[in-house]
Order: sequence, then C-alpha cells, then structure tokens
Amino acid sequence: MSTTAVRPRPAAAPRPERRPKWTSWLSPTVAVYLALVLVLVAGSVVVGARGGVLLDQGGILNILTRATALGLVAIGQTMVILAGKLDLSVAYLIGLCSLVAAETMAGDPARIVPAVLLTLAVAAGVGLVNGLIVTRLKVNAFIATLGMALVIRGYLENGYTGPAGDVPRAFQHLGYDRIGPVPVSTLLMLGLAALAWWYLTRGRGGYHLYAVGGDEDVARLSGIRTGRVVVTAHVLCSLAAGLAGLFLASRLGSGAPYVGVDAGYDLESIAAVVLGGTLLAGGRGGVVGTIGGVLILATLDTIFDDIGLNSFVKDVVRGVVLIVAVALYARRRMRRAA
Repeated sequence: MSTTAVRPRPAAAPRPERRPKWTSWLSPTVAVYLALVLVLVAGSVVVGARGGVLLDQGGILNILTRATALGLVAIGQTMVILAGKLDLSVAYLIGLCSLVAAETMAGDPARIVPAVLLTLAVAAGVGLVNGLIVTRLKVNAFIATLGMALVIRGYLENGYTGPAGDVPRAFQHLGYDRIGPVPVSTLLMLGLAALAWWYLTRGRGGYHLYAVGGDEDVARLSGIRTGRVVVTAHVLCSLAAGLAGLFLASRLGSGAPYVGVDAGYDLESIAAVVLGGTLLAGGRGGVVGTIGGVLILATLDTIFDDIGLNSFVKDVVRGVVLIVAVALYARRRMRRAA
C-alpha cells in the first residue's frame, strides 16, 4: 500500500510593521527643525517664568551671534564627517588664525586684505597637512588631527601668554554690524552654508564626498580618487575654522590663543553635525541639518544664561539632548532597515 507524503505549508512571512503615513516626511533634517521650534517654545516659557524674554531683539541677537562662530566651524566639520573622518584640531586652529589675523593687521586698515589672505592660507595649510597624514601615512583621522591640535597647542603655549595683535575698527564692523536684529556675520555664515549645500548636492565633489563616506573601497573601485576627496574635505574644514578665527578676532579686537578651546568648538561642532542628522560613519547627512543643530545648541546656551544655570548642568543637558537625538536617529534607521 503506497502512501503519499504531504508537504507542510511554509510559514507565512511576518507582515511588516505598519507605520503612520505622516512619518514618511519626517527626515532627520525636518526633525531637527521641529526640535528647534520646541526648544524655542519651551525656552520662552522657562525664561518668561523668570521674568525675562527669550525672543526679543537682544535674545535673537545673542542666539545668532553664538550660532555664527559655531556654525562656521560646523559647516567645515560636516565635510570631513561626511567623508567618514573627524577633525579635532579646529579649536586650536581658530585661536591660531585669530592671532595671525590680528598680528598681521596690527591696527592698520590697509593690512586687512593681506591679513585675511594670510590667515586663510595658514588654515588651508593645516588642513592640507591633516589630509596628507590621513591619506598618505594612513593614520586614523582622529589621531592625526589630535596630533595636529597638540602641535598647535605647543606653539601657542610657547609663544603667547594672552591676547596679542590689534584689529582695526574697520574690520570690527564684521563682528558687530547688523541688519535689524540679524548680524551681518550671520548672513555671511548662512551664505557659506548655502555654498556648501550647493557643493554637496549639485557639484561632482559633493557626490564623491558622499561616495567616499558611504564606502571608501567601493568609491575607489568606481574610479574616484578617494585620497584627493579626503584631503579636500580637510582643507575645507580648516578654511571654515579660519573664517571662524577671523570672526572672533573682529569681535574681540585682538587675537586670543585659546578662544576656540575655551568655547569647545571641536566637540561642539561635532555635536552640532550629529544633532543635525549626519552619520558619524559618513555618507549621509548634510549642511542644512547642521545649521539646525547649531541653532539648537546656541538657543540652549542663551536659555541657560538667561536663567543663570551653572556650567555643570549646562553640560549635562547638552549631553542628554545629543544622546537622545542620536538614539532616535539610530532607532529610525533600524526600523527602515527592518
């Protein structure tokens, strides 16, 4: 007597988790600006409860002034992070560039243009060295730029004990002039952000930058000169730090060796980039989200000053905000992958 084997039915594939349709447009860039609105609303309530006003003309000016220097550094940091690298030398480079500018100007308006060109040349040179160490010597970018930071730090500690140089009044207009409540320097920073956005989204260099950050080996096999792309990213980052040094020199009226370190622009710029939705591994993100992250950090600092919060609590809150933001981005990416 013959028997017929009965094949078991294959188990049904689990249905994908249904998500609300409205979440499809909630990209990291949109999310960071929604978070900015929430921070502004909550900050206005908290400051108002203390008898102050967050978004009056003075408050807006404080937020935008804080955002300008950090924004300049963060735009450059976005470039190297998109390439899958980091730059920890920017804080000391800012102080060095402020000194080069102030000492070259020496209070003479006729020397403003040579001072600016020399400052940017010094910044580009530092970025070029960083990039070559990473690409030619195959040193990890974290170690390479940290080593460069220590070299600059040694020079500053050996050569300076305090502020030096003299910025002419004509150049100080860059740091203090404004159109209504908006500083001119902020408009220049936003102009640089627009230029960086165009480079990343419309230029061939931006396409190569995303490709290298996504997978450097695949980019190399595709014919992209990955070394050149990484060097260019480091040079652009250092140039942005040089611009921040020029801006801070115009605000201070002289060069200050530790103006970048005291403000923590190395780690703050990385925090702003990550808060804006750019992956630390590289290959995804953009400068639009970075500006949103910069504005969030600048707004938080202004709120903390208005309510008289001590520095320890400030750092704790900033750290919590950064951790929560990165955790939410990671969870979103995991859901999409699933």
